[in-house]
Amino acid sequence: MKAITLLGSTGSIGTQTLDIVQSHPDQFRLVGIAAGRNVALLAQQVRQFRPEIVAIRDERCLEDLRAAIADLDPQPQIVAGEVGIVEVARYGDAEAVVTGIVGCAGLLPTLAAIEAGKDIALANKETLIAGGPVVLPLVEKHGVKLLPADSEHSAIFQCLQGVPAGGLRRILLTASGGAFRDWPVERLPEVTVADALKHPNWSMGQKITVDSATLMNKGLEVIEAHYLFGVDYDHIDIVIHPQSIIHSLIEVQDTSMLAQLGWPDMRLPLLYALSWPERIYTDWEPLDLVKAGDLTFREPDHAKYPCMDLAYAAGRAGGTMTAVLNAANEQAVALFLAEKVSFLQIPQVIERVCDRHRRDLNPTPGLEDILAVDRWARQAVLEASAAPAAIAVSLG
Repeated sequence: MKAITLLGSTGSIGTQTLDIVQSHPDQFRLVGIAAGRNVALLAQQVRQFRPEIVAIRDERCLEDLRAAIADLDPQPQIVAGEVGIVEVARYGDAEAVVTGIVGCAGLLPTLAAIEAGKDIALANKETLIAGGPVVLPLVEKHGVKLLPADSEHSAIFQCLQGVPAGGLRRILLTASGGAFRDWPVERLPEVTVADALKHPNWSMGQKITVDSATLMNKGLEVIEAHYLFGVDYDHIDIVIHPQSIIHSLIEVQDTSMLAQLGWPDMRLPLLYALSWPERIYTDWEPLDLVKAGDLTFREPDHAKYPCMDLAYAAGRAGGTMTAVLNAANEQAVALFLAEKVSFLQIPQVIERVCDRHRRDLNPTPGLEDILAVDRWARQAVLEASAAPAAIAVSLG
């Protein structure tokens, strides 16, 4: 039985991870659990899974959480705030930590878990995008495994099983195309928040659903694939695959292509990350190719998805630029969700902030450098968004 800790338990990744734990009680044991501010759901999870330690990020919710589980015996250790999340990440005898926290907030807990010698089931792409120059050396130093738990990188990882060193030639990341894949570019100025949150294939949190609509999620995945698999950016491509049945592909040196297929279900990559190198039987619905029907592909529209090109440019710049891109995107998406910037202003603001950072780019950053540019980029987005007319003029 593998002991695991779950960060981000009340989000989409977290609830699906707990579904796996519940379905396979002979395979997994929950040691620690952490969430943001959803006290009611977190308390319900604590009652069901009885972890040894629980954290809530919003310290204002601490007493509500204590009250909600006051009758439990024995009581779990209860901690709060960023410090509490880090404490859960490094706690006890957990062998693996599932990092389902959204955004750069997942970086410090992931580093703490690595330093504590725990394997990482990485469902938080921002950890590598912002912190890759720090995370990868730490993984090597402590000899832990960094296993992808999102659908695309899990697909690549699965396809690579048995491929010899030097056998990989190219990675193809598949993208659903998001909420606006069938919209003409001319309609994008009228996009509302509600429109952007209507993902055609996947049920995800708000931030990643907007990232899917801008295709920034795929650009971020390009950067993550570069760090995970050591492939240069010229050999990582994106293809629109509306059905989301093929989760990604690899091309090997002899031009053979390998793909991983399945229904759109995040539980599968999560289970594989937790059980690798084993394959655990499930009673989930198997893929029926006849039922799936036609599988189609098309090149992404660069005019519709400028965020994709911004991500490639940031990745090629390297150093602190990817951390700036990630933070600028997080802040711009938050402003869009709050209806303070328009959908089309998301890439405009990000580009402006990345351009400002070029003169200060650090090619070999440490952790403090990454945290500093993360803070700077978020503030820079707020400053840029305060003058939307200037953005439109400066970026055309």
